[in-house]
Amino acid sequence: MASITYDKATRRYAGSERPAVDALDLEIADGEFLVLVGPSGCGKSTSLRMLAGLEDIDDGAVWIGDRDVTQLPPRSRDIAMVFQNYALYPHMTVAQNMGFALKIAGRPASEIKQKVLEAAKLLDIVDYLDRKPKALSGGQRQRVAMGRAIVREPQVFLMDEPLSNLDAKLRVSTRTQIAALQRRLGVTTVYVTHDQVEAMTMGDRVAVLSDGLLMQCDTPRALYDRPANAFVAGFIGSPAMNLVTAKLTADGAEVGGARVPLTRETIAAADGDTVTLGFRPEALEVATGDGTLPIKVELVEELGSDAYVYGKLAETDAADNKSNVVARVDPRTPPAMGDTLHLRIRPDELHVFSATSGLRLP
Repeated sequence: MASITYDKATRRYAGSERPAVDALDLEIADGEFLVLVGPSGCGKSTSLRMLAGLEDIDDGAVWIGDRDVTQLPPRSRDIAMVFQNYALYPHMTVAQNMGFALKIAGRPASEIKQKVLEAAKLLDIVDYLDRKPKALSGGQRQRVAMGRAIVREPQVFLMDEPLSNLDAKLRVSTRTQIAALQRRLGVTTVYVTHDQVEAMTMGDRVAVLSDGLLMQCDTPRALYDRPANAFVAGFIGSPAMNLVTAKLTADGAEVGGARVPLTRETIAAADGDTVTLGFRPEALEVATGDGTLPIKVELVEELGSDAYVYGKLAETDAADNKSNVVARVDPRTPPAMGDTLHLRIRPDELHVFSATSGLRLP
């Protein structure tokens, strides 16, 4: 097993105004499951391919353990990659697909058979070893692709959106299996996904990227509770955190006709006369009196155990998309469309960000 280090690793494409990955500094511990997450085009797959040796590194370096692998070809890096489209040989059986890399490496047939059988037992695909890939479901093919990586016993697993071709229910069960399997094997794993729910449920740590830059890398709980900037706050969480622009006053901020108290430290740290207030749907509670946000209900989403209200701050311009608010409400007594709800932000669940830089304020 081995740790991984991105040392200011940069990748530029000809004709592009900015790097696809810009001076990525990231340390991944031995045996850690790290997830790279972000919107399309953020550089997460490019970062993974740089580590695999499938993309050149224009500046900086990548280390696996104590080896600088920046200039090494993929076959010399002791990694195994699981792709989105499985990449199985259609003319080979499951057993032949899983053992192919070992066969190429010249391992004896008895060793190959033993390792394939061990991996198949781990993944519960022993009954499919004699089948061709076309006779398998998407979930079964993905397990074969995982098995092919496992039999090689690499220092590092790399997974590039391996669940994106599966249906929703199968994705949930398969991500649980992958996370449990990684913890059992203890192999350092870098996993790429655009699905932040997948990232939060699988990773020991999650690295959030945007426009080729690392926004924050931390545990799922820390990302949720203390996002470093407005981008991470709005990206992590489902439904997303509410982010609204508020005008600063002498002792707080004013939004939707309501005054939200802020500490002197926060007000002093603001770089302008406005701030961005962040609050999650569950941080809102129905209340009366001063300091409540009036929300005009536009949609009620009932999910059985939960209900979410989507609306706008009643006292702001309806065309201002930043005034959109989502609130979690009692699923037994949800409001009706067109109602006006008065909501209060729980003080200990309020996040404040700079309106210009987006950085978290103290």
